[in-house]
Formats: sequence, structure tokens, C-alpha cells
Amino acid sequence: MKIKRALISVSEKTGLVEFARELAAMGVEILSTGGTASLLKKEGIPSTEVSAFTGSPEILDGRVKTLHPKIHGGLLFLRGNEDHEKQARENGILPIDLVVVNLYPFEQTVAKADVTLEEAIENIDIGGPSMLRSAAKNYRSVTVVVDPADYADVLENIRANDGGTTLKLRERLAIKVFVTTSNYDSAIANFFNREQETTCSFSVTMPIAARLRYGENPHQQAALYGRPGAGIAGGEKLHGKELSYNNLVDLDAAYQLAVEFSAPAVAIVKHTNPCGCAEQDSLAAAYRKALECDPVSAYGGVIGVNRAVDEETAREIAKLFVEAIAAPDYSPEALAILTARKNLRLMRVHAGDDRLVVKSISGGYLAQTADRATLERSQAVVKSQRQPSEEEWKALEFGWKVAKHVKSNAIVYARAGQVVGVGAGQMSRVDSARFGAMKAILPLAGTAVASDAFFPFADGVEEAAKHGATAFIEPGGSMRDADVIAAADRLGVAMVFTGVRHFRH
Repeated sequence: MKIKRALISVSEKTGLVEFARELAAMGVEILSTGGTASLLKKEGIPSTEVSAFTGSPEILDGRVKTLHPKIHGGLLFLRGNEDHEKQARENGILPIDLVVVNLYPFEQTVAKADVTLEEAIENIDIGGPSMLRSAAKNYRSVTVVVDPADYADVLENIRANDGGTTLKLRERLAIKVFVTTSNYDSAIANFFNREQETTCSFSVTMPIAARLRYGENPHQQAALYGRPGAGIAGGEKLHGKELSYNNLVDLDAAYQLAVEFSAPAVAIVKHTNPCGCAEQDSLAAAYRKALECDPVSAYGGVIGVNRAVDEETAREIAKLFVEAIAAPDYSPEALAILTARKNLRLMRVHAGDDRLVVKSISGGYLAQTADRATLERSQAVVKSQRQPSEEEWKALEFGWKVAKHVKSNAIVYARAGQVVGVGAGQMSRVDSARFGAMKAILPLAGTAVASDAFFPFADGVEEAAKHGATAFIEPGGSMRDADVIAAADRLGVAMVFTGVRHFRH
């Protein structure tokens, strides 16, 4: 079936002029609306306004323009069905063979910090999804294009098939339509649900970004889903081998920790837990301090930084075998140094705004808001007789940020701007205190200890103090808080309660 009539109505006009000009040159009659019609007219491409085609004006500030039987009838009637064709003739319905539509930019609109409810509502497209779904439903006869990236394929297909398109192409394009409209509806639902404590249903739809060789282990299948531009999933791989499932998980852990800090910071991660982290006056200094914590575990690790990687930092990193790096950017000199390492994966990443953290369990999913809690010193309460010194305060605040990114039970030994030891994922908190001390290479005397949850007994404080810790920060809230505080006073250490817990399971 030759394409004789096309309806074009798009918000995203990339590549449209060239595409429409080719269609017109092939003798295709073009129908268009609003801004699309104005653009085609300006470019000298003949088109008929939809209002002239239907005989009905655009009304209600453009809310109603394509919702008309001559549009949807032209898309939906079954070609070759005698009854449908008879009804089409009786109602003056002409076939529309090609639909080119993309939708109002709802997600981009609601991503703005100052978006109003009225602005969001006016960017909910009604006519666009309706035309797309009508055309996709009748894909056996109608070609539907929702993505400008498909313009070239469509034109090539028309040229190769005597002015028509193949069923295989139409099927593929129809599938893309239903995925797109599903994503669009989910974005709208999520926007209106975002202020609710709970919602009646939960849906996440994302396009596939990459097929992975395998998952955590070679016998598991895996893929990455996400949208370009934000977070690790939307990051740009600049160099190196294919990213693995485990690389991506570790890159996310490293980058999320690094961006906790305002000064130049580096996080080195192994199996999602930090084996080094530091915040210093320069990125190179932060990397050196981070590496000092556990250089053995750092071998083959993943690095996250919160600044563009410069030449000095790149030279330091290049001395170590590293699997991957996530950074906002890289200087040309840094890229030249790091790309000399053939297999090193380099990711350019911009922070995402993930409101929900989602995990799967058997039979369903768990969803929670992201842990964005921060510590203001004025909100913390000193429970011990001894007040922390200024240097201890800095170490406590730094360690508290890191503890949020360590698997529970989490104990972090820290100095101001540097992690000294990490006890992660132990079943008892006192074991985490022992493990963090055992792993420490740097001296522990004078360190501060951050605990992601309360000490259930005084033994965790006693264990860490035995290794030289002089200040502690924890949420408080144990039925034995009084015993823990008494132990701190007996040992002469400072004890600070935050009132906030940072479990990470």
C-alpha cells in the first residue's frame, strides 16, 4: 500500500523539515497542525491544516484539534473490509497512511524546579497519544513514527518498496509507540503521585539502554534500562571495555558517595562498600588520602569523584589497576592518560534526581524515598561529659556521611576528610568495630567513629576506644543508651547523637 496521505504534528522538530520535504517530493499529501504547519509553510513545504481537512476549527486554546472522526476514522478503518470502507465513504473519511507525532514535553516540563501545577497540566498531551495509539492499533495498514531517529529508516523503506512500507517496519514502529505512550502515562502518574505518602499502584517503564553480557554471574541474563543524561544509567561511556552488571552497581555506589561532599572528594568502592574515601583541597590529594585507607582492596576497585578529573589526579589513578571511573568530566590531559589503559572504563556522569529507591523481592517490589538526610551540627546532641574538639567534630561529620553508604552494620573510623577503617556488613555491631580496626592500615589513635545505627551495648564503644578512637557519632535510641553514654564517660571519649539512622541493606 502506497503512502498517499500523512499527518504530521510534532513538538520535537529535529529533522522534521528534511523528512517532510522528502515526503512532499514523493507526492505525499501532508496534513499538519499548529506550530508544525507554521514551520512547513515557512520552509515552503505544502501542507493542509487539520482544521481545513476536518472542517472543524481548533478550539479550547488548541486542546481540541485532532480529536475528530475524520482523523481517527482515517487511521482506524480496516482497509479491505467492505463494511468499514463503505462507512468511510458515507462519512467522508479519507485514509491517513502515515502518522508522524511526538508528544508535549511533559517530563522536561515537570523536571523544572519552579514548575506550576497549571503548567504541568497544560503539557499533558491528549491528541498526540490518541493518534499514536489509533495508528499503532491499525499498523497492518498505517505507518506510525514517534521518534525522529526513525525518519531515515522510514524514507529508505518507502523508496525500496514502491512508495509503501513493509509490515515488519510497521510492527516495529507500532511497538515503539505503545512503549512511548506507556512511559508517558507513567510519568504523568508519577508526577501527580509524588506528593502522596503512598500510591495505589507503582510502575516504572524505561527504555533499554544496553544489553549486558550477563548479570552478577555468567549464568544470569541482564540488561540496563534508563534514560540518557542523568545518573550512572544515563551516563556516557567514553572509553574502555563493556560495562558489566557489577561495574554499574559499584559505579553507582562510588559516585553517590563522592557527590555527598562539596569539596573535592574521591570514593573507592569494592563490592558496593567504600574501601577508601577522602575530601581534600584538591582532587589529587583526595585520591591519595582515599587510597591510603586500604590500597590492597582498592586494587581492581571502582572510583567515583565529584569533580572533573585533572591531569595530576589521572596520573595518580593510572598507577593502580582500576576497573572503572565515574566523574562529571575529564580534562583533555586526563583523558589522554587514562585512555592509554585499554580496558579502563571511563564514565561521564551527571547527578540524577532519583526520588525512589526500588528493590525486588519474591513476588513484588519495595520502594522507598532516597536517603537524603544530612547532618547539621546544631541539630546533633552531645551526650557525653566531654565535648568533641573542633578536629573531632570535622571527623565525626565526615565519617557520618560515609557511614550512610556502608552496608549495615556499618562502623567507620575517620579523621577529618579521610576514612581510616571500615567495618561493613557484619551481623553484630561489635564485630563491625573489630573488623574496621583489623582492616585499618593507618593509625587509629585519635580517630572518630561513625555508626549507622545505635550501639545496642557498650561493647562496640569499648572495642573502638581500645584501638584509639576518641569520639563517636550514632543515632541514639537504644534501650541501653544510658549504658553506652556511661561507657563513653568512663573511657573519656566524646559521644554525639544525631537522631537519624542510616541503615543500608
